[in-house]
Amino acid sequence: MQKIYFDNAATTPINKEVIDIVTQTMNTTFGNPSSTHQFGRSAKTLVEKSRKSIAKMLNCSASEIVFTAGGSEADNLILFNAVNNLGVQRIITSRIEHHAILHTMNVLENEYSVQIDYVEVNENGEIDLEHLETLLKNSTLKTLVSLMQVNNETGNILDINKVIAICKVNKTLFHSDTVQGITHVEIDLQKSPIDFIAASAHKFHGPKGVGFAVIKKGFGIKPILHGGEQERGARAGTENIHSIVGMEKAFNIATKNYEKDKKYITNLKQYFIDQLKKSFPTIEFNGLSNNLNKSAYHILNVRFDKEIPMLLFNLDLKGIAASGGSACQSGSNKGSHVLNTILTENEAKKTSVRFSFSIYNTIKEVDIVIEVLREVIK
Repeated sequence: MQKIYFDNAATTPINKEVIDIVTQTMNTTFGNPSSTHQFGRSAKTLVEKSRKSIAKMLNCSASEIVFTAGGSEADNLILFNAVNNLGVQRIITSRIEHHAILHTMNVLENEYSVQIDYVEVNENGEIDLEHLETLLKNSTLKTLVSLMQVNNETGNILDINKVIAICKVNKTLFHSDTVQGITHVEIDLQKSPIDFIAASAHKFHGPKGVGFAVIKKGFGIKPILHGGEQERGARAGTENIHSIVGMEKAFNIATKNYEKDKKYITNLKQYFIDQLKKSFPTIEFNGLSNNLNKSAYHILNVRFDKEIPMLLFNLDLKGIAASGGSACQSGSNKGSHVLNTILTENEAKKTSVRFSFSIYNTIKEVDIVIEVLREVIK
């Protein structure tokens, strides 16, 4: 049985070049970066080279990058610093953010008395920027806006520059969870001066368990993990050297091949859309995932015209991996919080599937998936 992986928004296969450099680093550089002897200095050099390389690709300062264990930790580091270090009293976000944001909001609201307001979204999952402006104008509290760059379920792309402009006029801080978008949607932190972003290597063919936060210079950082002075005091814990090096390699490859990969995967997505429409004329697309200009090229979220019990299970039996929503909530029986927010109750009950692609997928795989869908749904 052929295995087909169409769940790249959950995680991606690790690039072979990344595996090679991770393995090489594990074999040759085992020193503690905090040690002053040559073994430690060699390890420290690799960490700082990786930091500088990633900073160059993002067009920011290396001192603004803090390595973390992934996107969720990066988001937490940013949000807790905004409240505990920068005096933020109010956060504006949306109800379709990743749970790394929404669950943290619950803690900040309940334990730190932060005022949490939610900007409205329409039936396509688009953020209502006029409502955002209204929310910002109607308060004098120090505020942070937290909105994700690319929605991990619908693939909708936020107009980052419009949000930046709104925040600037209203003297408001802006944080964007860029975990799903980084390397898939171009970002230049000089052209788009976001105050805080979060990223995770396993979304762009790097290792799991490593990511980074970008915190604009001058804000200062208080750690949420204590016990050491690593990361210039921003995060305790011996650096995960081989994974950091692997993340830099994956980021470098993705950045260098951005245009080529975008063209390849966009063509794959368009072909899949065309074949789905031919085979299932009543199919709908959640959010803006079928709009190639307004959604990330690697995500397609489809809704069939009825409830199809066990569809994902039956696809899995055929060797096909896809998702009903975020992988972080795949064990939930409540369905997708994103789709429950933007769809009517009746539409949300219908079966939706998120297919997500990478450079390792092929047209042949799309044809196989279409044929299996016809068989399973029939």
